[in-house]
Parts: sequence; structure tokens; C-alpha cells
Amino acid sequence: MKRNITLLIGIYLTSFWVQAQNAIDFREVTLDNGLHLIMHQDNSTPIVAVSVLYHVGSKNENPDRTGFAHFFEHLLFEGTENIGRGEYMNKIQAIGGTLNAFTSSDITYYYEIVPSNYLETALYMESERMLHPKIDQIGVDTQRDVIKEEKRQSYDNRPYGTILPETMKRAFSEHPYRWTPIGSMEDLDAARLDEFIAFHKSFYVPNNATLTIAGDIDYDQAEAWARAYFEEIPSGPDDFFRPDVTEPAKTTEIRDIIYDNIQIPAIIQAYNLPPKNHPDSYALEMLSTYLTGGNSSLMTKELVDKQQKALGVQAIPLDLEDGGVFIMYAITNMGVDPGELETEIDLLLKKVREEGISENEFQKLQNIIENDLVSKNSSMEGIAQNLAEAKVFYGGTNYVNEELDYFRKVKQEDLQRVANDYINLDGRVVLYYLPKPADSE
Repeated sequence: MKRNITLLIGIYLTSFWVQAQNAIDFREVTLDNGLHLIMHQDNSTPIVAVSVLYHVGSKNENPDRTGFAHFFEHLLFEGTENIGRGEYMNKIQAIGGTLNAFTSSDITYYYEIVPSNYLETALYMESERMLHPKIDQIGVDTQRDVIKEEKRQSYDNRPYGTILPETMKRAFSEHPYRWTPIGSMEDLDAARLDEFIAFHKSFYVPNNATLTIAGDIDYDQAEAWARAYFEEIPSGPDDFFRPDVTEPAKTTEIRDIIYDNIQIPAIIQAYNLPPKNHPDSYALEMLSTYLTGGNSSLMTKELVDKQQKALGVQAIPLDLEDGGVFIMYAITNMGVDPGELETEIDLLLKKVREEGISENEFQKLQNIIENDLVSKNSSMEGIAQNLAEAKVFYGGTNYVNEELDYFRKVKQEDLQRVANDYINLDGRVVLYYLPKPADSE
């Protein structure tokens, strides 16, 4: 009986992996106004994801008007000329759908997940957001207050909440990545209504957007509806501002202390990475997983479990279009000096640079990466986003089916090579987060 169960499990897992690694079929077309449409059909569940990716993020902002892209992530939920103020979310939720959005340094992304019989409704809603946005002083003032509250809750009043902005402004000296999407509240306060309108006209246009429809659809009907609702929208400018800035390589370490409303110290280390479509990105992602990716990672096993010098070790690997940053942070255990923990971290990094990783660990990493890639495409929402990003960042939508091949080309020795090339102790940012002194305000 046990043998039969084992055999059944083996057959199940084999069939799962074969099915999971099947190619993602899609159709794509560029409309006359420049909007790129990508469609994926999966009729197994009666839902559909509709997303619009605008190729604009915080890196496209003026240095004295930061936060605009994130501001528009909020403002474009405010309403349109034909959808009343505050009704946008209610309309999607009333048909049993969900919706959300996010802004990064490189893109702004909106999506809805709705029952497939409401696909036309979702397309209408996104076309309204693109063609008839309501950008007026009332909405601007409302969203200014919303974003200020978000900053207070997510950054200013959250322990360790400023790690990302404090790190980025030191990791980048020239590139606009030096500020984060939340931007400056002073810049938003100083901005006039006409400046917001001009920013919108410059980027939130069909020829700077990718529309993706994934789920229970008929290809011809989905394309017909997409054309009906989007093709009438006028194209935007022929050219878009993309910062042509190469961040200079660091040759010296940047070290600083941040006093925060915390009880336990933390150490942050940041290392600059190449652009996300650079060939080394695959080995670097595997390396970051090996160092800090979960309970079985090197840093967790050594520093948390074995030495008990850290309460936790995690990473924020930001793979950005023009060159990312690997941010690793560790929270000290009670009574452990931050300098002592940093020494142990550096010893582990040195060991990886000098010795690489074992064959057994490399095989484990390959399995983890394959599982992660399968998980990325396990939902219609994930497929929609990955199709859009494949087109925008990697020059072709079929990259969604090729990504695993790039990871499989990574060799064991590549991890040691990229560790020496990029995880450089001489050209990094090191921050100590320490509790504020008792007498500070």
C-alpha cells in the first residue's frame, strides 16, 4: 500500500511539473494609437484579469517634483468625467470584482479581476481612466492628504519604515532611483494643478501603455471590445522622458547611522546591481535566494539558528530597469552589538566569494527558482502582469516562456563570479539603525 501511495505521489508530481511548465499561449496586437494589447485564454475558471501597465514610475519625475507617479496611482481612482467621484472602486466591487494598483520606480500598474461575463465592464472602466480622468483641484487636495497619511503610517511611524528611502538616497548619487515612489510631501504641496495635468498628458497615454486580458475569454470578442473602448483614445507624445543616466560605480563604502523609534538595532547593507535584463541578473537572483531567501538560506541558518546573533535576516532585492540594488537587513538579537553581527555577515559573504556554493546547494536553488517561476504564473493576475512586464522590460512577450531557460543556463561557478563582481564590500552602503536616545524628541 505504501509503495502504491508513493508511486501515485510521484506520478502526480511529475504530471504537475509537466503541466506547470507548459508554455503560456497568448495573442498580441498593437492598436493604431500605439496601445499594445496582450491576451491569454484560459477557460478553466470563469474569471478574467484586466490590467494596464503604464511605463512611468518615479524615475521619470522632475527632481523637484517627486512623487507624481505614485500620486497618479491614487488620483486615477478618483473618478472620471462619466464615473462619479469615489464610485470607481464601488462599481468594480458591485460586480464581484477586486482591483488594485501599485507604483514602482519604473512602472505604474492597475488591474481588476472580475467574473468573465463582466469583461466588457472592466475594459470600459480602464478606458475611462485613460481617456476621461478627473484631474481637478478637489481630487488633488484629497489625494495629497491620503498620501501624507500613507507616508506617516508606512514610513514615518513604522519601526524601520525608512529603510528603503534612507538606503536609496545613498545607493544612488546620480540616477533618479535615489528617491522612492512615495516622493517628497514638500514637492507635492508645491505642485500646481497644471503641473499634474501636464505630467498625466506626458505619460498616461495609449502609446506608453500595455493592456493585458487574461482568463476566461474568447480571443476575437476580447480584441473587439478592446478596440471599441481604447482605439478612439488619441496617442500621446512621440517620445517619452527616460533618464539617460548611468550610476557611477562605487569605490568606497558609504556608512551612516539612523536613529529610529525602535528598541532593537538593525544593520542594512546595500549593493548596486546591473539592469534587470542584464545576463548576470539570473545568477544574482539565485545568489540572493541562497543568502537570505527563507528559513533554509545561509544567513538565516548561520546567524539566526546557529549563532543566534540575529533575530531575523531578510532581503529586498530590487531588480530595476536601469540598475537595481540588493538590500539586506538583519535585526540583532538581544544583547548583541551591531558591529559583532556585521562582522559575521561579512565573514559569510567573504566565504561565498572565495569558495562559492556546493553542488547540493546549487541544485536546491535550481528547484526553488523553478518553483517560484511556476508560482508567478499560477493565477490570472500573475500571468497578466508577467506578460506585460515581459513585453516592456525584456523586449518581447514570449520572454514569459523563456525566463526559466535563462535560469537554467546559470552555472554553479557563476554565483561565485557575481558575488565577487557585485557584492563588493568596498563599494556598498552600510546603515546602522539604532534606538533614539532617551532624551531626543
